[in-house]
Amino acid sequence: MNIFKRLRVRYILHRHAITHTLWQSVEDNLSLLQALSPVEKAHLRELSTLFLYEKNFVAAQGFQLTDAICVSIAAQACLPVLRLGFNCLSGWSDVIVYPEAFRVSRDSVDTAGVVHQQEQALAGESWIRGPLIVSWADVERDSLESHTGRNVVIHEIAHKLDALNGSTNGFPPLHPAMSILQWSEALNTAYQHLVQRLEHHHHTSINAYAATSPAEFFAVISEYFFCAPEILQTHFADVYQQLQLYYQQNPLLRQ
Repeated sequence: MNIFKRLRVRYILHRHAITHTLWQSVEDNLSLLQALSPVEKAHLRELSTLFLYEKNFVAAQGFQLTDAICVSIAAQACLPVLRLGFNCLSGWSDVIVYPEAFRVSRDSVDTAGVVHQQEQALAGESWIRGPLIVSWADVERDSLESHTGRNVVIHEIAHKLDALNGSTNGFPPLHPAMSILQWSEALNTAYQHLVQRLEHHHHTSINAYAATSPAEFFAVISEYFFCAPEILQTHFADVYQQLQLYYQQNPLLRQ
């Protein structure tokens, strides 16, 4: 970071800092953050301050945004980049918050080439260089039930990180010291294992939505990595190790 960027960051952190009272209130309501070390919490607070300054929060369908809601979303969005740095969240600006699951229409083509329009209710969505979209009802529920391995904000941020190399395919830009071969083998093996279990109608240890595509697999396992790391480590130890190397965090040590 050059001197001008450092000065700008210092200015933002000084002039737009999240108040201690507000941060403590949000932290107390997010079990996901309570096991962080004091140093990690302080750094996350700084990243969240930058997130609130740089991103444009937009309320949808008459929803009323509060400072606490914005800080809560910012903190969860910044947790995955605690070691990666705020630059990983650049290239987009809007955070759209719906009061609850929102409906979207999608065109799909069947095997005969016929186009069908499908309507879906989504808890979140993110576009490569577009907005981050979340349902507050789902974000709030996830904050209360983090042990389930579900977190819509982390899921969508994982998509943003995945897209840093130009497409969402479950293959974010890896650190120079990481092995592309080991990453591919670990995630592809786990993904195929999950798909096969579902095809045979067997129970799966993680959300079946992860089998939708490699991109969704990466997003879902990122949720488990931060929210239910013991489940991911128990059933997909090699995947856990790769995410530990990528995110440069070890959530199991915080429990």
